[in-house]
Amino acid sequence: MAEPTTVARPYAEAAFRLADEGGALGKWSEMLAALAQVAQDARVRAAIADPNLSDAKAAGLFISILAGRLSGDAENFVRVLAENGRLDLLPEIRSQFEALKNEREGVLEAEVHSAFELTDAQVADLVQRLEKKTGRKVRAKIEVQKDLIAGVRIVLGDKVIDGSARAQLGALETALKA
Repeated sequence: MAEPTTVARPYAEAAFRLADEGGALGKWSEMLAALAQVAQDARVRAAIADPNLSDAKAAGLFISILAGRLSGDAENFVRVLAENGRLDLLPEIRSQFEALKNEREGVLEAEVHSAFELTDAQVADLVQRLEKKTGRKVRAKIEVQKDLIAGVRIVLGDKVIDGSARAQLGALETALKA
């Protein structure tokens, strides 16, 4: 069986093309976020897993929960996903859509893991430095991880900048063993 990432890719690309052609990347981002949230609800997952629930009713469930928040194209997208048994992939479709959107807009997502809570000024300084280093706009998501002991660990796509005390202690330990 194919990986969910692989199966979700064509749907994310189709949604992206549709949104891009309509100049509605932001709107589609919001709609996919809402759809993904609905798809992660345990009651909805149980309902769409029920073999007695028709594709039309599964799609109708999503559309009715988000009544008035989906465009006609988005409702049709939900129907296509339901017909192909792919409603459970909505969180992954949303994730891939966001990656395509960020690439188009020149935005780089940064995961910042800090040992302590960062002030707004510290976050702004860090973002400014990352933007200067990467030449792209950076959107930072901050997470406190006390096990880092001190410092920060930054994940930019497939690159990791680890300035945490835990990483430095690990490097010291490795050097002492050699």
